Amino acid sequence: MLAFQGRARAQGLDPGTLQQPSGQSWPTYHGTYSGQHHSRLTQITPANVNQLTLAWAFETGQTAQVKSTPILVNGILYVTTPDNVWALDARSAHPLWHYTYPPNQGLHIGHRGVAMYKDYVYFTTPDAHLISLDARNGKVRWDIVIADVMKGYWTTVAPLVIRDHLLVGTSGDFDNLPGMLKSIDPETGDTQWTFYSTLPREAPEAFSGGATGGNMWITGTYDPQVNLFYVGTGNPTPVLAAGARPGDNPWTCSIVALNPDNGKLVWGFQPSPHDTHDWDAVEVPVLVDGKFKGTPRKMLLQASRNGYFFVLDRTSGKSLLTTPFAAVNWSAGVDQDGRPIPNPAKEPARDGRLIAPDEGGATNYRSPSFDAQTGLFIVSAQDSYGIYFSKPEHGEYGWAGADYGLFGKGTLRAIDYQTGKIRWTHDLGGGASGAGVLTTDSGLTFTGDSVGSVLALRTRDGTTLWHSRIGRVGNSPITYELDGRQYVLVASGGTLYAWALPDRPVAMERGRRSH
Repeated sequence: MLAFQGRARAQGLDPGTLQQPSGQSWPTYHGTYSGQHHSRLTQITPANVNQLTLAWAFETGQTAQVKSTPILVNGILYVTTPDNVWALDARSAHPLWHYTYPPNQGLHIGHRGVAMYKDYVYFTTPDAHLISLDARNGKVRWDIVIADVMKGYWTTVAPLVIRDHLLVGTSGDFDNLPGMLKSIDPETGDTQWTFYSTLPREAPEAFSGGATGGNMWITGTYDPQVNLFYVGTGNPTPVLAAGARPGDNPWTCSIVALNPDNGKLVWGFQPSPHDTHDWDAVEVPVLVDGKFKGTPRKMLLQASRNGYFFVLDRTSGKSLLTTPFAAVNWSAGVDQDGRPIPNPAKEPARDGRLIAPDEGGATNYRSPSFDAQTGLFIVSAQDSYGIYFSKPEHGEYGWAGADYGLFGKGTLRAIDYQTGKIRWTHDLGGGASGAGVLTTDSGLTFTGDSVGSVLALRTRDGTTLWHSRIGRVGNSPITYELDGRQYVLVASGGTLYAWALPDRPVAMERGRRSH
């Protein structure tokens, strides 16, 4: 216990280290600011991955599924479900502390994870509070309200720390609510600024054509060189009553670039102008530096819920490439700015319209991964169809209609980001998977399928090298190395699993060194 207490006391995280975290940590939701969900670790390889064994398993004891991506700082893991945070020893899963938030009226749909600044852990709650905990013991430092749960707001997002800014977004896309993202002082809990993706419909300065919505419920990414924060926004409301909100409805279903010091919009790009199908563009904006068709670029890549893959110049927001990566029948082409053109014939109607993708989208919240060695953007995708209905009697509020899924086929797709071409496809065995994707420098891709297995694939061609049937994976895998041993973590149901290569006997290690 003294050893565990010593580790718990040495948990401070310098925000400056977030720009180049080591392999012994996973200090943010995406692992790094880039959102690439890629690790440089190489101990587990295509040649030995078939030897993976279960190092430990931690059962939360909760009925809620673990959707969170754990973070790791100084040997301590922090994992969440709605209303709960655990601090675990990363070598053994021994619990150091457990914080439980009081019962509340918020929507308990899931939870993404926490952020850390110095000796403090930050946790959002279903009723739209932000809690600061002492990382050493789980005690509450402060508790602030981000948004009003009685109006329909809630939160699931893992915050992101940028220097002395703690960025946290809201959810609440069932009601006609403005989307917001706040910057909070991590020391005091004071609000530094608020960015609104839309404004109330009655506001004189409203700019979204009568639309509200555009909530930001997935953690964004950050480029320290240009000092821009990138985040996707959600669907407009009313969702299916498109006639009540003419025009493109900025900044719903958009990728926006903000100055993290003041919250000012620098540029915005809409993957789904005038969305009528609930296709949030909150999917991870992945940052990549390199040449694009021979020209050096700072790029932003997104596989969007609407079925299109985008490559943007992230300094300006200008389109470099737009191409479908899954079944799409809702657009009439792509405009000169790289945005899909909505086809009015595919808007929800009283007698129904057959739409691809369905409401769940061609992908969703699960994290993709980018492997620079192969140039592959790997995403858990779905070819799907649904029928959308509009219901004028519902008025101009909330969903204002209905949709019904007809068919869905889950696949893992490796996209060549230079061309948008699909390099390989891996059948996931059913509908959409709930698992994100992790790649490593050794040439491995980790994810989960649709029928209850965690998988390791060869990155260059998608060949299955290892699997274990643990149940449906519900989060994005992470990896880290401690004491010379690499671990891969995934969650299924209310259990977190850690996989590693078998420990070698000490005598064998000594014998090998003697030769």
